[in-house]
Amino acid sequence: MTIDTTPDAPVPSVLPKVDEIRQRMASHTDRHDERRILEILAGATAVELDEMLLQLDLRALLGDVDDRLIGPDNRTALLDLLTADRLGDLGVPARAALASALQRGRTGRLEEQALRRIWLGTRGADVTRLKNALDGRGGYHDLHQLFYHDIDDGALREELLEHIAREAVAVSTGEVKILSDIDDTFYANWKDARYPKKTVYPGVLQFYAELDRGPGPEPGLPGGVTFVTARPGDRLGLVEDATLAALAERGQLTATVLAGSFTRLLGNRTIAEKKLENFLEYRRLYPEYGFVFIGDSGQGDIHFGQRMLELAPESVKAIFIHDVVATPEAARRELAVGGVRLFDTYVGAAREALELVLLGP
Repeated sequence: MTIDTTPDAPVPSVLPKVDEIRQRMASHTDRHDERRILEILAGATAVELDEMLLQLDLRALLGDVDDRLIGPDNRTALLDLLTADRLGDLGVPARAALASALQRGRTGRLEEQALRRIWLGTRGADVTRLKNALDGRGGYHDLHQLFYHDIDDGALREELLEHIAREAVAVSTGEVKILSDIDDTFYANWKDARYPKKTVYPGVLQFYAELDRGPGPEPGLPGGVTFVTARPGDRLGLVEDATLAALAERGQLTATVLAGSFTRLLGNRTIAEKKLENFLEYRRLYPEYGFVFIGDSGQGDIHFGQRMLELAPESVKAIFIHDVVATPEAARRELAVGGVRLFDTYVGAAREALELVLLGP
């Protein structure tokens, strides 16, 4: 049974409660304000609480409610309330909003245990929905960032990944996650001199959209595109956020970014190995999905695709490589035998995808 039960229409009784909480957060929040906020949340019905979490600035709320050396531990009480006592009242969107708020800023033991309760308290197909909801919120605070950077406790990370793997067994989506390079794949920007720099390739956005939709009569769960790039990330997420903004300006509104590393910028093989490391981590987050990679022939993507097929043959459904270096026909045929399909235009890529039953007729 799904827990995604957020009502379509606003609940009238929610507005005054949300307004009072916002007023108490507007200036310095003392222990009396915190206690009143806890009372409002604890006294809310299941439907009210679910909607309140979608309307409130949860990051600000978690920052305003404190534990004290002398006095009440209201932050602990708040997290216990939302992630233990009342977690069952929260739909997937509210759980995603709460998990996203917890991963921003410092994630200490208190926050990590709250995240643990959210994940372990979510089961079956709702785990898939929760993961996609986190990745769909925008910005570099995505699912991969949460698991592989924000959660510092390695044992906890492994426990949650094992939970994801167990819950995925009964969830056969039959869908694929789209992984894509950026330069010379999404737009011309490196070796392809046929177009002005940063020109989005004709047909690429539609190709992404059709792969995301899938071959069936009903569209699959929207998942956007995950860009696997050699561009190095940074601790503040500035590179990822700038990349997402550049993609959005060019029409790709729903995306996540798996960034590279400053230490892996020299040589196509080292770039490919960093991309592979990111892919293997990402695959553990989405074991119920297959994967399609779209890259180019100019910067290590062929090697990356071959390694994907070598290490995860049952999960990798296709490797499409945009040929920007005029690969000889004999080499193209040899690569195709190994599962790496080169194309010149996105019309050609669509034909290949149709042949593999990744697109509908």
